[in-house]
Amino acid sequence: MDAKSTDVQNQKDTLRVGLIGYGARGRDLLPNAILPIPQVQVTAVCDVYEDRAQAAAQKVQELRGVSPAVYLDYRELLADSQVDAVIISASWEAHTPIALAAMEAGKIVASEVGGALTLEECWELVHTYERTRTPIMFLENCCYGRNELMILNMVRQGLFGEIVHCQGGYRHDLRDEVSYGRENRHYRLNHYLHRCCENYPTHELGPIAKILNINHGNRMLTLSSVASCAKGLHTYLAREKGDSYDLTHADWKQGDVVTTTIRCAGGQTIVLTLDTTLPRYYSRGFHIQGTLGMYEEENQSIFLDGVHNEDDFNWRKQWGNLDQYREQYEHPIWKEFLNSGVTGGHGGMDGLVIGAFVRCALSGAPMPIDVYDMAAWMSITALSEASIAKGGAPVEIPDFTSGRWVLPDWKAAEL
Repeated sequence: MDAKSTDVQNQKDTLRVGLIGYGARGRDLLPNAILPIPQVQVTAVCDVYEDRAQAAAQKVQELRGVSPAVYLDYRELLADSQVDAVIISASWEAHTPIALAAMEAGKIVASEVGGALTLEECWELVHTYERTRTPIMFLENCCYGRNELMILNMVRQGLFGEIVHCQGGYRHDLRDEVSYGRENRHYRLNHYLHRCCENYPTHELGPIAKILNINHGNRMLTLSSVASCAKGLHTYLAREKGDSYDLTHADWKQGDVVTTTIRCAGGQTIVLTLDTTLPRYYSRGFHIQGTLGMYEEENQSIFLDGVHNEDDFNWRKQWGNLDQYREQYEHPIWKEFLNSGVTGGHGGMDGLVIGAFVRCALSGAPMPIDVYDMAAWMSITALSEASIAKGGAPVEIPDFTSGRWVLPDWKAAEL
């Protein structure tokens, strides 16, 4: 798991970055999370659409006063000697091919979430890393959420006892984003038209995996997924675009709600929920339950055995009590972040995850969300698709560490 030494890592002062992809995600990351880092120089930008590539270059010029190289083909960017590392924020289906090519080219890799369409791609990521030893980090920003890190800190200190069950998911009304995919050149449209799966598992699986020590003393063994019917987009489009619009009557394959249950080697269970095409409020549904207590994101509450039992039938009075624990259990990462000034989108999570990547890339330290995490977490998409197609039948989750998860010296890098 040791990162390969490179010239840029020996310099330890400046990371020359190429940004690949300037759609919605890239437009958020570049000005708010990447360019604010003094040690980063954005020397190249790339997008398959020329207007987006030029817009990225203009943003760098506006905020830094320099003009990066502009490419429409990521392979040309990877051949640029002025690029040490790449941040990939392209369409889902492009993430893995670009990451593989970048590792082959010796460019340190940060890849946005989503991307592996098949188990074979997950294995290819692992094998390419193990052969090239080019560092790669998966940019799951929710691992750096303030509440997620605070709960991780509480778990590490034993407040909830032994963790038995976790829940999470992606519960976000994306009807507008999916429906207007053609107009906005957004990749989600084709996925919702042609696939039925847990297509965005990592947002809360990432924090849960860190809590359960997945790949480090524990691993995911099997999953079973089921999907509801697909009605939400039809109803939405009939209202917004009318009955004559072609997509109103499209045969949407993606079920409105997908539920995935995962069984772990340590005996724990995980339930993930994808809920993106019905009207609803945003939630990641983060929930953990242990032998001494539980945490519930929906009402921001902590229940501790022997402390809150008298309120078990009147729990509303304890809603929001999470804040009572902040002073004692705020994670050190967030204590420092709050003192220095929160930056980056998504409530600061973007700033933290990009910052962690840059520090590790410059120092040569192991990436805190490594290729084994990346492969295991992304594999849930392909595996859930297979399970749904088989009526919810259990399917095995591969061990991407090839047995090393049981070794005592196979330790996870700290976030």
